Amino acid sequence: MNKMLWITGLSFLTCHGIAQELKIPTPQWRPLYHFTPQKNWTNDPNGLIYLDGVYHLYNQQNPFENKWGHMSWGHAISKDLLNWKQLPVAIPETIDKDTSLRFSGCAVYDKNNTSGFCKNGGCLVAIYTADQPNLKKESQFVAYSNDRGLTFTDYVHNPVIDLNMKDFRDPNVFWYAPLQFWLMVVALPTEHKIRFYKSLNLKNWKLLSEFGNQGITTNIWECPFLVHLPVNGNSRNKKWVVAVSCGGYNGGPFIQYFVGDFNGKTFKNDNPAASILTVDYGDSFYAAIPWNNLPNDRQIYIGWLVPGSMETYPWKGQMSIPRDLTLRATRYGIRLFQNPSSIISKSFARANKLVFDKSHRNLKKEEVSLLTGKGFSKNSYWLDAELSVRPGEKAGFKIVQKKDEKGNILNEIAIGFDGKNNILYVDKSRSVNNTMAPDKQKLLTSVALENNKLHLQILVDRSSLEVFANHGQKVISTMIYPPEDATGISAFAKNGDITIDRLKIWDMSLPAK
Repeated sequence: MNKMLWITGLSFLTCHGIAQELKIPTPQWRPLYHFTPQKNWTNDPNGLIYLDGVYHLYNQQNPFENKWGHMSWGHAISKDLLNWKQLPVAIPETIDKDTSLRFSGCAVYDKNNTSGFCKNGGCLVAIYTADQPNLKKESQFVAYSNDRGLTFTDYVHNPVIDLNMKDFRDPNVFWYAPLQFWLMVVALPTEHKIRFYKSLNLKNWKLLSEFGNQGITTNIWECPFLVHLPVNGNSRNKKWVVAVSCGGYNGGPFIQYFVGDFNGKTFKNDNPAASILTVDYGDSFYAAIPWNNLPNDRQIYIGWLVPGSMETYPWKGQMSIPRDLTLRATRYGIRLFQNPSSIISKSFARANKLVFDKSHRNLKKEEVSLLTGKGFSKNSYWLDAELSVRPGEKAGFKIVQKKDEKGNILNEIAIGFDGKNNILYVDKSRSVNNTMAPDKQKLLTSVALENNKLHLQILVDRSSLEVFANHGQKVISTMIYPPEDATGISAFAKNGDITIDRLKIWDMSLPAK
């Protein structure tokens, strides 16, 4: 991602640092199970690679300040996608006559040394955008690592692709096995296009084709990726998905995707050019890309949760939960589904963090507090529920609640389903730190029920909220910033009776046992 950073509910912040940096510690908003750097600014995930049983997460990072600038590649690693260890900056900016900011990109494992960079067998190769403000252009650079990704050396003949354009960025590369070459997708932001390139050595690239001017074209395109996914788990029936980050209808963070076929040269969209398919219906999920080199053709990706207008210190910015990607045939066509990665759920299920496990609870037009007397003082938990909701009923959960002694609401966020219109919503209008305009305080999307069943996974992590509905059919992600003592949780039903068939809550602030 380049100079424009989407700020929720506001105009975007530029690289000139319009937002002021407030040095007031905010530990109550530091996430516990989403990655965020120990200090300073972060945005896009970069260079996602799985190697030797370790997930590498590089990320756009400012090593010096808690605001956008000095863009370099930060680095963190994990064995379970849940617990992250931050490492030193892997690719710092360069400061010389041609100052180069290290913008977004990817990393691949060159196991056969096609590049000639590797000393002992395979090595990591990063392909990224170098922004050179003095030259007023962006071009694609290559760097390589022979110490398993700790440090990188720039290729002496960079750039490897240079169109002498101000906006040309965010390469995403993987090995295209059918035709045995490296395949790159990269964005022409203001043209609303992505380009496909091929290479045999990661240094010399040949243009294959362009795709674009479809879906949303009102804002720049960036951070593209291309993945091949089975439909309904059938490996003999696979489709290609192109995704691109852009501004949505309200100019905020937005990712759209296209489903179709790729023949090694061109991508053909299965849907009409005007069709708009949305990855996330919240106001924070952006710049997501998948991990490379995962076993068994698995596809997992992660995005940046845009921090919005609230100041946090000594860090700003965090990643989403890593998500498994799948395709399913629906009544509307083939659609992208995403769930919190099963690797994560297996990890914390073993950690004895389950604190609430109930089933078959009927609610009769009422609101019922959960975990009365316990609360979640850290506001970091994972809620999994299945509800029976009949047409016309409204039900869901309220989180980060705070009431006065008379029961008046001082703070809460409602996550609900309106059975009359089949709408899933997140209502932040009663959140005291919600600075959104009145018409943007309710995030919503339609959800199709099967047999009147609604499955919800609600991930609360101090300052972030991610809601997954009906096993990944729809997702809403947003930032929340509750008061430190707003820790209540309740279930509610309106307009009729509903049944909570199953409800489990894991307290993610508890240490593993």
